[in-house]
Amino acid sequence: MDKTYRFIVDRSAVRLDKLIAEKCPGLSRTYAKKLIVDGYITLNDQVTKASLKLSVGDRVNITIPPTTPSPLSAEAIPLDIIYEDEDLLVIDKPAGLTTHPAPGHPSHTLVNAVLARLPNLPDSGDASRPGIVHRLDKDTSGLMLVAKNSPALANLQNQFKARSVVKAYLVLVKGHISPESGFIDAPIGRDPGNRKRMAVIDSGREARTEYRVVKYVGNCSLLEIKPETGRTHQIRVHLRAIDYPVVGDIVYGVKSAYLPRQFVHACRLGFKLPSSDEYVEFTSELPPDLEQALKDIA
Repeated sequence: MDKTYRFIVDRSAVRLDKLIAEKCPGLSRTYAKKLIVDGYITLNDQVTKASLKLSVGDRVNITIPPTTPSPLSAEAIPLDIIYEDEDLLVIDKPAGLTTHPAPGHPSHTLVNAVLARLPNLPDSGDASRPGIVHRLDKDTSGLMLVAKNSPALANLQNQFKARSVVKAYLVLVKGHISPESGFIDAPIGRDPGNRKRMAVIDSGREARTEYRVVKYVGNCSLLEIKPETGRTHQIRVHLRAIDYPVVGDIVYGVKSAYLPRQFVHACRLGFKLPSSDEYVEFTSELPPDLEQALKDIA
C-alpha cells in the first residue's frame, strides 16, 4: 500500500527537493528527486520538477509507492545475520562474497542471498543494488547494512552522507608504522595510468582516514582504521600512499605467503536506528583466516 504525506510550504524561494528532505527525514534529496520525476510528488496538485522554487502556502503531496520485487534472482546462500528489525539487516559478510551483481559477477552475491530472504528490497537508484546502503570489497570481510524499505534506505543513506556512521576496520600492513596514530588526508581519484585502479591524485575527491596501531606483529602493524570519507578502495589506497601497504592485497599492497586475500576486516559499525533514532553499535571478531595469519606472521 502507498504511503502518503502532505504539508503546506512555510517559506519561499527554497527548492522543492531540498524542502522535502528537510521536512521528511526518512527521504533523501536523491530519492525525493526520483519521486518527483516519476510523478509521485505534486505541487498544488500538479506534476512539477525538483528545482522549482516554492512559495509560502504551496501544497505538497508526497506518495511513496510500495517496493516491487527485484528482477535479480534469489539464491539460497547462507548469511550470518547478527541483527534484524523491520527496517534493516546487519550482516557479517564473509570474504569472497561480492556485495552486488556487476560485470564479471552476475550472480552469487550478497544481494542475491538477501533476496532469498527478502524478495521486496527497496530501489536504491541502481537496479543491481536493491537495499544496499554501502558496500565492502569482495575480499573484505565484516559488517554491512542492508535496508528493508525505502524510508529506512533513505535514512541510512543520509547518515552515511552526514558522516555520522561509525565505521572501524582491522587492517594489517607491512612495516612498523610511525607515528602510532594519525590521519591520512589525501584526495583519491581514478589512476590516470590504470583506469581500473584508484590513486592519490591532486584532482581527486577529498578523502580522510584515521588510524592507530593496535599492536605490532612481526614486521607488520595491526591497525584500527576509521575512514571519515567513503571513497572507492580508500583504506588500501591511502596506506599504499604512505608506504605501508596492506598485507595480502595484490592490487595496492603486498602478497603474503600466509594469506590469499587482503587483511581488511570491517570490525565495528555504529548508527542510529531509523525507527527510533537510537544509536546502536555492532562488532565482529576477526575471522579464522585472519587470526591464523597473525599467528603465522608473528
